[in-house]
Amino acid sequence: MMLALTQARIFTGKDMITGEAILLDNGRILGLVSENSIPSDYYIIHHPGMTIVPGLLDLQIYGGGGVLFSDAPSSAALYQMAAGLLKSGTTGFLITLATNRLEVFEAAMDIVHDNPHPAVLGLHLEGPYINPVKRGAHILDCIRKPALKEVEALLKRAKGTVKMMTLAPELASPDVIQLLLDNGVVISAGHSNATFAEGMAGFNAGIQTATHLFNAMSPFHHRDVGLPGAVYQSHAFASIIPDGIHVSYETLAISKKVMGERLFLITDAVEKSEGAYPHIRQQDRFALPDGTLSGSAISLVEGVRNCVQHAGLTFEEAVRMATVYPAKLMGYTDIGAIRSGYRANFTLIDADGNAGGVYIDGQFHQ
Repeated sequence: MMLALTQARIFTGKDMITGEAILLDNGRILGLVSENSIPSDYYIIHHPGMTIVPGLLDLQIYGGGGVLFSDAPSSAALYQMAAGLLKSGTTGFLITLATNRLEVFEAAMDIVHDNPHPAVLGLHLEGPYINPVKRGAHILDCIRKPALKEVEALLKRAKGTVKMMTLAPELASPDVIQLLLDNGVVISAGHSNATFAEGMAGFNAGIQTATHLFNAMSPFHHRDVGLPGAVYQSHAFASIIPDGIHVSYETLAISKKVMGERLFLITDAVEKSEGAYPHIRQQDRFALPDGTLSGSAISLVEGVRNCVQHAGLTFEEAVRMATVYPAKLMGYTDIGAIRSGYRANFTLIDADGNAGGVYIDGQFHQ
């Protein structure tokens, strides 16, 4: 069906536009026209009071819709998680798995491979190849050193479902890094005790980004800047959790000034669980039974709102951090912006910064 979305502000990822309509056909964007020039054969849908932005992208999220995916990977869990995230305003995400038994990874790979969903962009393996010194909430007994043959076997088993992997750069050989890159995996430095030199060596070897900046990594000290300093000094991207808990809003604002377009938002959100990762909701966050901070309790649209209200960012730039920049990192060429030929994936945001529904491939969900 040919649709025209009207009576909303439109933020394309570059410009804020008023008085125009987005034309859609067969789940794709045809372009923008004046609201007075909509062809007569289009079905017009009004969204007054809304701002239509590119569909929000979350490259690190563990659960949604009441489901922590790793508890019991299944097609039902995948679709329940996706439905919950669409309702929250997120149209594309990497299902993330923390350090776990290899059988859990393999089960998740099979489910994602066999149950394609338009919002599921693949898997992000956060571990098991991390530094136990900076494991955070990760299971110590499941942490492993990245052996080339094991990583090769894991990638073969994944059948292309693994799109991102977080590892400790000080533990990964150049051969392992190159193997992952050759298989199209975006590598993220995280859960790492790397020195500045080790971090820079990893980025120079091809690691493209860093996982939840400042969390579970060597600290930034004025005489020893560690992995955060390497992130600042390199050309790598980095994700950051905009909940004001995992890092302060001042840290987010400073990092934004230093990194510019290389900094992007993730939620790192989890759900209540009694499985291998017994996340417990504590009002505004999740923690393990021993009090260790685990995942966040925010949606990505809440993260965008927090950046505006608490970190001094413009609405447009906060949206870019959840759309344009993660899409650039991952090499997506048909999502992350409102552009002719792109998938018709949009998030509607009301005047208070709340999600007011999404379109995914031209289908409305609320």
